[in-house]
Amino acid sequence: MKDHPSKGLSSPGEDIILSVILVNFNGRESIGRCLDSLEKNSPEIKKEIIVVDNHSTDGSVEFLQKEYPNIHLLRNSKNLGFSKANNQGLKASRGHYCLMINPDTLVYSDSIKKLLAEIESSPDIGGIGPALLNDKNNYQVSFGGNINFFSEAAKKVFLNRFYRHRIKKKPRKRDVEWLSGACFLFRRELLESVGMFDEKFFLYFEDIDLCKRVREKGLRLVYFPSAEVFHEGGASTQPRKLDSRFHYRKSQLYFYRKYSSSLSFLLLKVFLFFTFTFIFLQGFLKKNSKVDDRTRFFKLLGKQG
Repeated sequence: MKDHPSKGLSSPGEDIILSVILVNFNGRESIGRCLDSLEKNSPEIKKEIIVVDNHSTDGSVEFLQKEYPNIHLLRNSKNLGFSKANNQGLKASRGHYCLMINPDTLVYSDSIKKLLAEIESSPDIGGIGPALLNDKNNYQVSFGGNINFFSEAAKKVFLNRFYRHRIKKKPRKRDVEWLSGACFLFRRELLESVGMFDEKFFLYFEDIDLCKRVREKGLRLVYFPSAEVFHEGGASTQPRKLDSRFHYRKSQLYFYRKYSSSLSFLLLKVFLFFTFTFIFLQGFLKKNSKVDDRTRFFKLLGKQG
């Protein structure tokens, strides 16, 4: 399948090293803390901050306009999804490097500086990501290997727990197949050459897809735990769990159809049929559950071939 086409990025600004891009959707409670941490812990870096708001209804736009007038704020009239909003930010950016970061994060001291220093040290590094920590100071699994039905099943059953323990016990730099889009940094010219984010991913798997295309260019992706970022996770999706699950499965099916073997794709569809049946039956136990919200899951199986 061809790379996602793009209109290209803006010309880099001579004095801007880093463009920081945040996609916001009802993240007023967290985005201010994120912006403050970026300024506090990377004051020496010549950067621009671009926030793309996906039609928030929680007063985010008004809050940002009042408290952070120096950021570049792009406003969408509807929720266009994570991939498209990120591409909007990328096209408006001018830095030599681009950092995509979620609003529900806090940047720790010198983390951005460390990421920039490491990627600048090796021209074969296409992208780099920090260690992501939660509120208990535990490491999140923010990188991984090839994605297929068997590897995903193993991760869900036991590998994620094992990885979390291992990366906390032995945090070390390593080459990986993909990095979490909650916070990762790429070379600007590389993003243009691979076509930026595939906008068919509304939410989820867009980061893994981008990383896969970077790897296909022969460049490395590096997990760099010397740089640390706090990541709350789920801040914008938690209030809409069912909708979030729908978009996860939709993106998962598209990713498998795009990259995986016929066997992996078939096994995923069989597994999801039983999963969707459970979701449908679960709705009858909830008085406020609409049948249409749950039957739409089954339509995904037909749409993805």
